[in-house]
Amino acid sequence: MSAAAEPTEETHDGRPRGSLITRLLKVRVGWMLVRNTVVSTGVFLIGLGVLWLLVERAGMGEVIASGIGFAVANTLHYILGRSWIFRGTDRALASGYALFLINGAIGLAATMALMAVMLALTPIDYMIARILVSVIAGLLVFVLNAVWNFRRV
Repeated sequence: MSAAAEPTEETHDGRPRGSLITRLLKVRVGWMLVRNTVVSTGVFLIGLGVLWLLVERAGMGEVIASGIGFAVANTLHYILGRSWIFRGTDRALASGYALFLINGAIGLAATMALMAVMLALTPIDYMIARILVSVIAGLLVFVLNAVWNFRRV
C-alpha cells in the first residue's frame, strides 16, 4: 500500500489523531495537495475557458458565468479527486459525490462572493479576479474534502 493510500491514524473511538493543523501538515497530506493542485489547475483552466465563452461569446454576466464555470470544473474535479487525489477513501461513490457537491457549493458561494466584492471594489479584470479568488476557494474546498468528505486527513 502506498503512503497516499494509508488510512488516517485514529484514536480508540475512531476520531483522527492530533489537531487539524497537525494532520494537515503531514507529508502524506502535502502529496495530496500536490495532486490536488495538478488536477485543480487543469480543471480550473477548463472552467476559465467556460467563463470566457459564456462572457465573451454568449454575453452572460461575469459573476453568473463564474459560477457556471466553477460547477463544470468542480464535477470534473470529483472524478479525478476520487480516483487519484484521495485514493483509498472508504466513502461510497454516491455519498462522496453528494458531499463533494456540498463542499463545491461552499466553494461556489465563496467564489461568487469574492468575485462580486473584487469586481465591485477594484478595477481588476474579471479573469485576474477569478484567478486570485481560485486560490482561496480552492484551499477551502481541498480542506473540506480531505477532512470531511474523503476522510484522508
